[in-house]
Amino acid sequence: MPGSADTHCPYCALQCAMTLIPTADLAPASAPGPAPVSPTAAPLLTVAGRDFPTNRGGLCRKGWTSATLINHPGRITEPLLKGPDGVHRPISWEQALATAAAAVRSTRARHGADGVGVFGGGGLTNEKAYMLGKFARLALGTSRIDYNGRFCMSSAAAAGMRAFGVDRGLPFPLEALDAASTIMLLGSNVAETMPPFVKHLKGARDTGGLIVVDPRRSATADFTSDGGGLHLQPLPGTDLTLLLGLSHVVIAENLADAAYIADRTSGYAAVARSVTTFWPERVQSLTGVPAHLIRETARRLAAGITRGGTYILTGRGVEQHVDGTDTATAAINLSLLLGLPGSATSGYGTLTGQGNGQGGREHGQKADQLPGYRKITDPAARAHVAGVWGVPESLIPGPGLPAVQLLKSLGQPGGVHCLFVHASNIAVASPDANAVIAGLKSLDFLVVCDFFMSETAAMANLILPVLQWAEEEGTLTNLEGRVLRRRRALTPPAGARSELWIMARLAEALDAPSTYSEDPETVFEELRLASAGGLADYSGISYAMLDRGEAAYWPYPAGSTGTPRLFTERFAHADGKAVLTPVTPRRRRTPEATVAPDAPGAVRTGAASPTAKAMTLITGRLLEHYQSGAQTRRVAELLATKPEAMLQIHPAAAAALNLTEGDLVSVANERGEVVCRAELSTAIRPETVFLPFHFAELQSANRLTEAATDPLSGMPEFKFNTVWVRPVAAPQTVTVPDMLEIP
Repeated sequence: MPGSADTHCPYCALQCAMTLIPTADLAPASAPGPAPVSPTAAPLLTVAGRDFPTNRGGLCRKGWTSATLINHPGRITEPLLKGPDGVHRPISWEQALATAAAAVRSTRARHGADGVGVFGGGGLTNEKAYMLGKFARLALGTSRIDYNGRFCMSSAAAAGMRAFGVDRGLPFPLEALDAASTIMLLGSNVAETMPPFVKHLKGARDTGGLIVVDPRRSATADFTSDGGGLHLQPLPGTDLTLLLGLSHVVIAENLADAAYIADRTSGYAAVARSVTTFWPERVQSLTGVPAHLIRETARRLAAGITRGGTYILTGRGVEQHVDGTDTATAAINLSLLLGLPGSATSGYGTLTGQGNGQGGREHGQKADQLPGYRKITDPAARAHVAGVWGVPESLIPGPGLPAVQLLKSLGQPGGVHCLFVHASNIAVASPDANAVIAGLKSLDFLVVCDFFMSETAAMANLILPVLQWAEEEGTLTNLEGRVLRRRRALTPPAGARSELWIMARLAEALDAPSTYSEDPETVFEELRLASAGGLADYSGISYAMLDRGEAAYWPYPAGSTGTPRLFTERFAHADGKAVLTPVTPRRRRTPEATVAPDAPGAVRTGAASPTAKAMTLITGRLLEHYQSGAQTRRVAELLATKPEAMLQIHPAAAAALNLTEGDLVSVANERGEVVCRAELSTAIRPETVFLPFHFAELQSANRLTEAATDPLSGMPEFKFNTVWVRPVAAPQTVTVPDMLEIP
């Protein structure tokens, strides 16, 4: 067994540093931090926080308990094949690989190469993400590959590309926030999604410079009470309008940085014209944010620049919309008007969510990209990558389908009929989840690589057991664009395999061109070559330098020292300037006050009340859980704190429906229904309800979300959906699967 390992947390993109220590090497009293307790066995590893710029030794509850899952009794440790009776039974790896290869050949023979699809994940290491893109395009021969980062970062990425010419979540080190006097967070609840992040807000928070934009009074919004910060609480779906109002004030009150705009941007005149009609009083009528707060916010952002620095940060709350790219663009426009990007003390950034959400989208998982953040339609990019792979350029397929369209094609004529899923629980995490589940059921063959029986894995024809984070080597790229080392602390179970091994063996079975190594460092060396000269250039980074603890911010061309802070001299467009792009809100549908119980979309559950209230649903995360909950719902401590989904609803709205705390409530629309308990809270707007998206079955929030997408990014509409809320009067229990007992 390997000894102690310095590594990083397996959850969010903050990538908090930790040390994993074999429990057998520690006396019980010396274990640092809260000791995780497995439901049936002592953990094999003890987690210790490690000093690092992002977390400074701190971890959240998920990080402290992360080692609990390593020897969880539900761990899958041998390949499982579903029989005609629907039961999964163990098979050998030889049989598993032969079965998967046969399914690919059969599908290609009947439907063509694009009849095979791949769905990846933002939790894969850089090496696995890179190899998955290569495997899909060369070994499977398909263009049909995308990943769950399309649900997370795509709108911010599209906005960053068109404004700056490059997409890196934070184009500056996270520590830069420490000295800022003013920080505006739009649509991000970092106090719950990445708690150690809040240490970097302390300076702005203590001096009243923290501004939070969120329809909910979130845990992060509560911080604005310290020192006189601001909480703007717009109607859901109106963030774009609010941002245009802020830009209007910046221009009208001469708060813009005229010299910066002239020297470092293009497109100012069109943007200035586009915001003329968004004066504060009009914006107040559209967003619900008082006009005086709009003016005050704009003035504070401008004043903060000379008082230590101003930063504007966006998150999923303003990006997971059908106009998410335009909303992120409006935030970038505001930052450019103020002269923030490229400044030594100010800036704009977006907060990457998944553990390797940044690196996972840079090296080939996205439908339209090749390694190094290259466009798959660019002849020069194709030639470069083909040269590294040692294949004719013509073998690389063209662009495929973004995630939502890929999932809509499952089982359809001309669509995907054999699907490989890696590091994603699409049956829970996808919009319009009921339709996705129906698509999965219609497949000829489904292969899922996982270490637990997730809701998606349970539907698979073949489950391939893979390594957990503490059992593998590799690299990840955190929210700052900093490349980090993941190190192995444990020998994996005998029956589990790395995805690199699986892809190498399947490529061999399929007689695929090029080479496929199972060694992470060898794959990284190839990734370096493939990325060289691209926007996300890793060619100057090596395992050796990372093992020495050297900071590695991309772009990091060979011979350079990396780029901790982007845009100090120029932007990535040919003329070196950032592009200001005018954007305009689209007409939004507005829920009616009530609907008849038999109206379309109003779904009864039990003996419902005679009326239902139409409300706007927003979804999001809880402190205790992560993504689809496939991992955190298996951690006893986390599940005990938040064992089920609760519908957050304002007391006034609840009173109108005769709901009290803990009552069962039906939340429904034309796509599906959720039944859960009511949680009354003044933290939510009266016309809005909130559901966490970590739960499954009848508590799956994504049964209700719409698969409509942003036309530029492919981002689905997670944050603005109409639902009908009604009490469930008949006695009924909410069945929540016990993830601690699921095999």
